[in-house]
Amino acid sequence: MISPGLSVTIASDTDLVLTRTFAASRGTVFAAFTRPELLRRWYGARGWNLVVCEVDLRPGGAWRFVSRGPGGAELGHGGVYVEVDPPGRLVQTEVYDSWEEGEALITTVFDERAGQTLMTTTVRYPSREIRDSVLRTPMERGAGEAYDRLAAMLSEMKGEPR
Repeated sequence: MISPGLSVTIASDTDLVLTRTFAASRGTVFAAFTRPELLRRWYGARGWNLVVCEVDLRPGGAWRFVSRGPGGAELGHGGVYVEVDPPGRLVQTEVYDSWEEGEALITTVFDERAGQTLMTTTVRYPSREIRDSVLRTPMERGAGEAYDRLAAMLSEMKGEPR
């Protein structure tokens, strides 16, 4: 089942836009997207967990994630931060280990209203073909499950000291 909170739309020949609202401040959501100790708690679909989570959070800094899932399957990807503007905006490149060409550009904007944060992520792929190949994967289900895990973690964090 696709997460009811996630919206994925085709915005152009190369762009997908993902939106989801979280019941937390944008500073908290931004931290969840950028701090390894928080990313390890939520990043990935159900049954997948980060076994490598490297974040050099500065323009030009690299990031690298490797997730391990059912049966020991691994999925690696990484890139470089292009823009880091806490707590409102994060721009980074992304390349999956399985990709043979090109990289995606991911722009995530965190917009807070009344204690809730709307996350809008625009993913620009190098070509329509790559965008379409991503759409044929279970990306939407996996992202929805990951964001469900994030929402649960944010709810749990309300009682944690910061």
